[in-house]
Amino acid sequence: MDAFHVRNTYAQLDMSGVKGDGYEEGVERTRARIGASRASQLCAEAALGDGTEKSKELDEQEIQTLANVDRYGFFNVPSHDRLILLPAAPLLKRLSRTTAGPPSASTSATSLDSLPPTPIPLKEASRIAKWNRMLEPEQRDEGANVQIWRVKPSKGLKLSERTYKGIPDRWRSAVWELLLRRFSRTGNAETTKLCQDYRNALDKPSSYDIQIDLDVPRTIGGHIMFRTRYGAGQRSLFHVLHCFSLRCSQCGYVQGMGPIAATLLCYFDPERVYASLVRLHDSYALHNIFSPGFPGLLEAIYVQERITEHLMPDVYAAFKKHMISTTSYATKWYITLFANSVPFQTQLRLWDAFLLEGQDLFIAVAVCIVWVYRDHITSANANFETVLSLLSSFFVPEDENAVLFWIEKTLGDKKLRSNMAKWRLDWRRLVAEGKDASALL
Repeated sequence: MDAFHVRNTYAQLDMSGVKGDGYEEGVERTRARIGASRASQLCAEAALGDGTEKSKELDEQEIQTLANVDRYGFFNVPSHDRLILLPAAPLLKRLSRTTAGPPSASTSATSLDSLPPTPIPLKEASRIAKWNRMLEPEQRDEGANVQIWRVKPSKGLKLSERTYKGIPDRWRSAVWELLLRRFSRTGNAETTKLCQDYRNALDKPSSYDIQIDLDVPRTIGGHIMFRTRYGAGQRSLFHVLHCFSLRCSQCGYVQGMGPIAATLLCYFDPERVYASLVRLHDSYALHNIFSPGFPGLLEAIYVQERITEHLMPDVYAAFKKHMISTTSYATKWYITLFANSVPFQTQLRLWDAFLLEGQDLFIAVAVCIVWVYRDHITSANANFETVLSLLSSFFVPEDENAVLFWIEKTLGDKKLRSNMAKWRLDWRRLVAEGKDASALL
C-alpha cells in the first residue's frame, strides 16, 4: 500500500502540477504524509497547480531565481565538501612507467573554498560552427523537425577528435543520441519500441518505488530542474527510475542510477532517457556494474589495479602498505559514472568521451586521478587517512582540456588497450576459479 501511495501521488501531481516549480521547496506528500490538521491540509492544497503554471508570465521571484543559476541550471552556491584542485602539470607527462616522487612531498592537495564559475568555453562558437558543418539530418518527423542526425561521410574521422575537445552544449542532446546509436548499433525502430516500453511500464508496480521516492529529492542537489519536491524534474526522474527498475530482474534499482538518469534528463525527455539507460545497460555494460555484487565494478577495479601495478609500482606498493582497498574510494566513481566526483561541466566532457569509447573510459579517468596525485600517495608522511581522504574528495580540474587530452592519449595506446582487454579476461577466469576474493587490494 505504501508503494501504491507513492505511485498514486506522482500520478495525481502529474495532472495538477505544483506551484513554484523550480524556485519553491514544495510540500512532502509521500515520506512524511500531510498531517490531519486543517492548516496542514490548506498548505498542501495551496501548493497544487491551478492550471496556469505553464502559461502565466514569470513573476519577480522566478526571474530572480533564474538570474542566480549557471549555464547548466545550478544555483551558484557551494554544494560539496573537500573540494580540491586537480592540477594540470602532472598531465603534461603521458602515462608511462614511473617511480615514486620525493619523500618530502606534501600529503594534501590544494583545497578550494567553492566551485569556480562555469563560463562559456572560449572556443564554443567556433566549435558550434564546426559541428554544424560536420552533421547532417538523417531522419525528420512529420513536421520536418530533425529526429536523427548523422556524421557526413567526409567528416567521419573528425568525430573522435572533436568529441574529446568537448561537444558544444547546444549540440549535446543530438550528438549523445548519435553516439548511443552508433555504439549500441540500434536505430529508430529500437528507440521507438523502448519509448513504448516506457509508457507501458508507468502503471506497473515496482518493489523499488519506495526507495526510489526516498532518493529522488536528494539527487543532483542545487539544480533548478530538481529543486521543487514533486516538480516536473522530480516526477520525471521518479518515472524513469521506476520503469527502468522493471527492465532487468537482476539489476532492479540501485542508488547510482539516480544521478545518471538525472543528468540525461537535462538533455532528453523521459522516454528518451529510459531508452538511453537501456542502451547503457545492454551495450555499455552497466548491467554488470549494477547487478548484485557489482561484478562489473570489481572487474574495472581489477583492471585499474593492474595498470597501477605495472606503470606506478610505488603507488601500488603504497596502497598495500597503508592497506587501502581500491573499492574504498573508487566505488562511487564507477557506480555514478563520476557524477558526484567532478563539476557538472567536467562530468559532461567525460560522458562525451564515454559514449564514444565505452567502459574503458572511466578506468582511464580513475587512473588519471591516481596519476595526478601519485607523489602525495607515495610521500613518506602519507598514511591511511591522508590517502583515503585525498582520493575521496571532489576534484576540480585546473584545466579540463588537459584532463581530456591525457585520457585521449592514454586510450589511444594500443598496447595498453590490448592489456586492458587481457586483464578483463584474466579477472573473469579468476572469478570462474573462485580466486577473485584475493586478487584485489
